[in-house]
Amino acid sequence: MAVDRESLPERYEDWRESVGAVLAKSRGGDAPDDPVGTLTARTEDGIAVSPLYTALDEVPEAPLPGTFPFRRGTDALRDVRQGWKVTERFAPDEAEGVIGALESGASALWLSGDPSAALRGVLLDLAPVWLGAGDAAADSARALYAALDGAERIDPEGVHVNLGAAPLTSAVVGRSDVDLDEAVGLAKAAAERPEDVRAIVVDGADLHNAGATAAQELGLAAAAGLDYLRALEKAGLTIPEALSQLAFRFGVTDDQFLGIAKFRAWRTVWARVAGRLGHPAEGAAPVHAVLSLAATTQRDPWVNMLRATVAAFGAGVGGADYVTTLPFDSALAAGAPGYSAAFSRRIARNTQLLLLEESNLGRVLDPGAGSWHVEALTDDLARAAWQVLQDIEGAGGLAAACADGTVSRLLSEASAKRDDAVARRKVEITGVNEFPNLAEAPVAGGPAENGAVIRSYAAPFEALRARSDIFLEEHGVRPRVWLVTIGTVAQHNGRSTFVTNLLGSGGIEAVADRAEAATGSARVDGSPGEVVAVLAGSDAGYAEEGEAAAAAARSGGADRVLLAGAAGTLPEGSVDGCLHTKIDAVAELGDLLNRLGA
Repeated sequence: MAVDRESLPERYEDWRESVGAVLAKSRGGDAPDDPVGTLTARTEDGIAVSPLYTALDEVPEAPLPGTFPFRRGTDALRDVRQGWKVTERFAPDEAEGVIGALESGASALWLSGDPSAALRGVLLDLAPVWLGAGDAAADSARALYAALDGAERIDPEGVHVNLGAAPLTSAVVGRSDVDLDEAVGLAKAAAERPEDVRAIVVDGADLHNAGATAAQELGLAAAAGLDYLRALEKAGLTIPEALSQLAFRFGVTDDQFLGIAKFRAWRTVWARVAGRLGHPAEGAAPVHAVLSLAATTQRDPWVNMLRATVAAFGAGVGGADYVTTLPFDSALAAGAPGYSAAFSRRIARNTQLLLLEESNLGRVLDPGAGSWHVEALTDDLARAAWQVLQDIEGAGGLAAACADGTVSRLLSEASAKRDDAVARRKVEITGVNEFPNLAEAPVAGGPAENGAVIRSYAAPFEALRARSDIFLEEHGVRPRVWLVTIGTVAQHNGRSTFVTNLLGSGGIEAVADRAEAATGSARVDGSPGEVVAVLAGSDAGYAEEGEAAAAAARSGGADRVLLAGAAGTLPEGSVDGCLHTKIDAVAELGDLLNRLGA
């Protein structure tokens, strides 16, 4: 249906006024001057996400897939019956599962350490391979070449391999890797092979897990790519040859639209780099998406299955060439209790197969094209990433920016900002700071060692839950507070539910019985901790009964009385503190655990 563009601005203004009227009614008072701005969210990079996109946000249609600047995809002829490559990761001690995974739907491999055993029986012209041997990359490459040279009836044009040398991004996170000279040597040798062998991977996923925002991850990856290109050109490769030696890896979270835009924006950024170097047609490079380890939780690990599904959706729809969904219990050293590693692998693999073979997501190239929101987010993210690239180039390139502490400062500042948003529950993590399950068994074995630097989003709350687990083991109950409700269930349910959820995110149980609450308050030396009471009711209930309820709680043995609601709801001195949506929940819950003796 054709859009009536002449009347669109007028209709948009009518909608804007309606939004203002609704906000005025729901919040009380006058309508805000900018009702749309009031509802506009912002990403970690400050990119605005509007509550509504219209034809007023339309941008010119991008060129088709396979055409510079590759915004819509690098390959116009990608097999839509297969879609992206389902890429499964294997360590050397898991090599026996490789053939079974390929027979069960995996279509590419990501091998760490010595790949010799894992490559036995693998048809390398049918299954692309990404290696990741760190400082043993040269040995890993020799093992791969031996497999290629010893194979019979192999089609070199069908072989796609990355040797996984990543000295620049590994240096950012402290991962052991080959040095830049050795990586360049691997690239020169790879360029002479008849197959498509790329020696270097720019591992943006490492940067992501170390704290980078989406724009920082893309911008720093582009800066690393430029540093590699300079080194390769200095070693004698032409720019097209150097470009053909790079591949890229990025982390992807359960932020669906950001995930879609991220891969579209990346292709735009890297194509622009190639264009500036005079070789725009060479600006297409393989991209590997991997589930964010930073966004993967130890607590309620089953939710990681949902995170992996949305992440794979975003990466696949965004046009990633290879996608890895990690097992749902990847954050747990001992895995999920009662479940085998084979089960976790199968669920991770089948997550993608369901998206590809039942939902048919691979059958359309760039299905997000034309969406006003996706296109706007793609543009804004590409611009933000380009600014990061310019800043790093201004500092002398990625290696120089790492040496002078610029990159470390950027990642630390981004992590601190994110940690604050998580602590205040502006960023919701299901099963951790929202909807916690206090009945789940304590985590066994601690966190998994998944990388040199993993700045877990959930770590502050999971540390609180670990303290609760220790208390439970010592006392048979979790730390408890006394929940004092005011009015009927209908009157107090909103706030009692809120505070129960909030306390649970710190491993604290809310109980209605004062004696039960006292059992969850004990110090290490055996002496009782404080008895903490929390009042929960409506504003009207607080006005009528709040002061009396607080006094009754104190006379009933409460050492500290808190209110579920905003400060100033009751007269000063009536309560000792307030629990509401704007508090630093990590700090407040940590203080409560201290008072309860945990």
